[in-house]
Amino acid sequence: MRTQKTMAHQHQHQHQSAGGSGSGSDHPPDGNRMFVTHLSMGDESVQGGDRTRLLGQIDDDSDEHTASQSAFLLHFIKSSGPPHVITLCLIVALALGSTIGVVPAVVGDRYARLHHGYTGKQCAELAKEDRPHECLMGNEDAQNSAAISGVISNTLTFTTSSLMGSISDEKGRRGLILLGIGLSLLAPLNLVLLQLFESMDPFMYYASHAASGLVSWLAVALSALSDVMPPMWRAPSFGLVLAGFSLGFAFSPILAVFLGHLGVSIFALAILVFGFILACVTMPETLSSEASAMAKAKRLAERPALMTQTEVWRYNLSRPVRDLLILNRNKLFRLLSALAFFSGCVSAGDHTLFLYYVEENFGFNDKDVAMLFLLIGVMGIVVQSVILKPLNSLIGERRVIMVAFIVGALHNFLYGIAQSKKTMFISASIASLTGMSFPTISAIKANNVDELEQGKIQGALYSLSSLASAIGPILLRYVYHTTKNGGGFGKGTMFIFGSGLYLVATFCAWLLPESQANSNFLRDAKKRSSLAKPQQDFEYGATDNETQTKS
Repeated sequence: MRTQKTMAHQHQHQHQSAGGSGSGSDHPPDGNRMFVTHLSMGDESVQGGDRTRLLGQIDDDSDEHTASQSAFLLHFIKSSGPPHVITLCLIVALALGSTIGVVPAVVGDRYARLHHGYTGKQCAELAKEDRPHECLMGNEDAQNSAAISGVISNTLTFTTSSLMGSISDEKGRRGLILLGIGLSLLAPLNLVLLQLFESMDPFMYYASHAASGLVSWLAVALSALSDVMPPMWRAPSFGLVLAGFSLGFAFSPILAVFLGHLGVSIFALAILVFGFILACVTMPETLSSEASAMAKAKRLAERPALMTQTEVWRYNLSRPVRDLLILNRNKLFRLLSALAFFSGCVSAGDHTLFLYYVEENFGFNDKDVAMLFLLIGVMGIVVQSVILKPLNSLIGERRVIMVAFIVGALHNFLYGIAQSKKTMFISASIASLTGMSFPTISAIKANNVDELEQGKIQGALYSLSSLASAIGPILLRYVYHTTKNGGGFGKGTMFIFGSGLYLVATFCAWLLPESQANSNFLRDAKKRSSLAKPQQDFEYGATDNETQTKS
């Protein structure tokens, strides 16, 4: 079997060859394509006076288990791009969070009037026990529309996200981020119009929401972070992105209590417009021109000879599918994809259906929703900005994912058996720990691909998440309709079913190889003065073959 030294020498040879040719497609002598990946690198290699900077390893004189929290935060703040991404996330979260309780109330009431002939007071203003059948049917219609809109949006994201990631590897991150933010303005605009015109159908709101799935700006934003953050800090960096969302969601729902439904909808639209203008003016480009040129040269080198215009069209149309195949690169990526899919189904189902469920079954009003999201937001900030970094350093990415999924199974089970608002609040308070999984999974994949593929891998991962987001709400809705009249555990059975899916995802996380999943594995091995042997059936960054010639 190859020694670690031999593999490192081949990685260095590939890096030098790519730099000399302007493309990342040179092959080593055995004919198997090799890419530089971050987990197999030291900080620098010096040989014959040639110094090649390799990301991902702390120098020997500072081989502590992790850098300090303050050093990480200082690097994050001073880097070009990450602070802008956090600001955008905060603004978007403020806009979405302020209307998250408004949409079910406004749309449910509108459907009750348009579809079921309701003419009384606003459904949301009535106590749960006083709501007429028309309001309940309107709420059902709103849930169905939200699920269908989610399917369309996530199908679009599944189709385009990996392609957008690949395009961002060549064209840059900034333009696609701006395009995605621009599309996200449409739904808040239609929410305002929906309340201004009493005869307007909610279709336009859901259609514009679905259209936003064409460009998933968050996946591109994560690639922008990967451009400037070293591997051992990527998981906590991605976590800070979610912390920005949590901060916005923590305090924005309470605005609906003071501003009213229309007022808070106008506020959401205004702040999103402000965020879009701010991004246009201040958002920097994080992708270097050298990396852009190398990514383009690599793609052209991999493209077969195309003789006719028909072949060119066929090749271009199949590009999204080819880009998605990065998820099938090796066993590590297949396991990550499986656990991301199962957990994503539950997460999306919870996100889409939770508010409708608690408003219908527990009588949640605007104040309850505001308190709930304040609790979730504060816990999310604590988890992503305080807990994730030291926990990741202490137990590694693999175990962080396992902890997150076990907590996910627990809080969904509590949702399912809850009989009071108090239980729902307790369950929601621990749900934020589940949010550690997404940034950690994103970091593992980013650490195991070439620098030229950061956009592609984040896009492919987001495509898979969007597929799960499309299937999850429909799957949980099916379980709900099957059991709401007494089957299984009653109306909460869909959450108990989701708890089971989290356990499946936990098993997939347990199967992850620590040597590839944990960014600090090589540093720990150095401290023990012995490198663990890599598994024979794994190759970092291999594209053409998963098995390598043994020597």
